[in-house]
Amino acid sequence: MTTVTHEIDGKVGVVTLAKPPHNLLDDQLINELIDAYQAVVAGGCRAILLRSGMRHFCAGAEMASWGTGTKIHTSQQQFEAMLKSLEDVPVPTLAAINGGALGGGLEIALTCDMIVAADTAFLGQVEVAVGLLPLLGGTQRLAQRAGVARAKEIAMLGRRHTPEAFERWGIINQVVPESELGSVSMTWARQLAAGPTQVIKGIKLQANLEARGGIANADARQVEINDMIWQAKDRQRGADAFFTSGPATAIFQGD
Repeated sequence: MTTVTHEIDGKVGVVTLAKPPHNLLDDQLINELIDAYQAVVAGGCRAILLRSGMRHFCAGAEMASWGTGTKIHTSQQQFEAMLKSLEDVPVPTLAAINGGALGGGLEIALTCDMIVAADTAFLGQVEVAVGLLPLLGGTQRLAQRAGVARAKEIAMLGRRHTPEAFERWGIINQVVPESELGSVSMTWARQLAAGPTQVIKGIKLQANLEARGGIANADARQVEINDMIWQAKDRQRGADAFFTSGPATAIFQGD
């Protein structure tokens, strides 16, 4: 059974979690998600929208499979490869959350660069309630976004939270009415896809370097990233448009 589908809409790679009934997480879903990212990037997308085709974004782990068919949490190499495939994909990623994003579901969303959630969604690292900790890097990614004290609160108490609280804490980017989640998230994704892709790649690299190793870690590669951007054709398009027709008039091609 296919658990993840993908298509390209314009320049947006649309990746949809499609495992009935609630997108419960296991190794198969994770591997198909990685494959879907690779497929839409190979197909020329310039942004990825991760969404759900089910009632929930992802309601947590497929508990019956953990320790048997699901073993990613036992392999440091496999865990790091997953994060590299999802977090370091060379185009911007946006998660659109409906329903529940709990446990591993929230952790998958946190690998995305940005998160938009419906006002009816609910989110949490709830693993502590079944005697587990967040197994896929959720605690540390919450700490990156919301600070250590808030991350400890979320993971240690295991409560479900409103999207408004997560927006206020800086964990997600925007809360929208449920009826508008599809249109708003696609608008964001299309704007990202229309941008100077190589420049956005550089911005993403800078932010990820800082998140993992601090400002000094990002500064150590600043000139290298500058040089990469300087060679991009879109940088020249942006400069040419600025001098001929004014700011924000460039039409970027992604190279």
